[in-house]
Amino acid sequence: MAFPRPRPARPELPRQRVQTLQCGQGAVRAARFNADGNYCLTCGSDKTVKLWNPHKGTALRTYQGHGYEVLDAAGSFDNSQICSGGADKAVALWDVTTGQVVRKYRGHAGKVNCVQFNQEATVIVSGSIDSTVRCWDCRSRRPDPIQVLDEAKDGISSVKLSAYEILTGSVDGRVRRYDLRTGQLCSDYIGSPITSVCFSKDGQCVLAASLDSTLRLLDKDTGELLGEYTGHRSTTYRLDCVLNEQDTHVGCASEDGHVYFWDLVE
Repeated sequence: MAFPRPRPARPELPRQRVQTLQCGQGAVRAARFNADGNYCLTCGSDKTVKLWNPHKGTALRTYQGHGYEVLDAAGSFDNSQICSGGADKAVALWDVTTGQVVRKYRGHAGKVNCVQFNQEATVIVSGSIDSTVRCWDCRSRRPDPIQVLDEAKDGISSVKLSAYEILTGSVDGRVRRYDLRTGQLCSDYIGSPITSVCFSKDGQCVLAASLDSTLRLLDKDTGELLGEYTGHRSTTYRLDCVLNEQDTHVGCASEDGHVYFWDLVE
């Protein structure tokens, strides 16, 4: 008789602060880890992006080149480049080592809320308060985007990418998913303005945070509501949500100064 396999131990949730970064950037608009978690980026109201070793609390480099506060940044998977977007309506591509702006993309009519690289770091995808998502070719010197997604009726607050999909959250209360293989658009109406979206690690679900202080887990293909998570406070600010690496827990920031976690199923 075969015995059933034991269930793997559930991952431990973070319970204590291990580091505080004194950024010196004014208001910190975003903090982003790189792909392997060894470095992080902070975006400041002082128009700078800073690169850190968060485990040592050491600032490694400061990137200056935006005209107004920086609202988001992301690192490429090979850690050689950084992209950033800000209130100056520009998207900047940086060389990590030299600290110089490689290219600056202008075309948005309002501040750039969110930026992401594709996996090969050949394309930057940016979302703006101007209600558009724009795709920029990092290898070309052409000033125009290679694609503009303009289906949203209000500002874009969050953008996430998978191998062949673009996921967006908008202040118009809709989560939109663009399939780059087929050109198909799938849209799910949440109702309340969306502040953050993300894919589950298995690629089967979408998590959305909104300004009604609720997180919603949706089936990616059908849009079926699989779960709702409440208890935090989110009514004013653009706060992030996330699923952990094992897809066992949901997490998000809260306007009461705490980070909240929920068991995905229970």
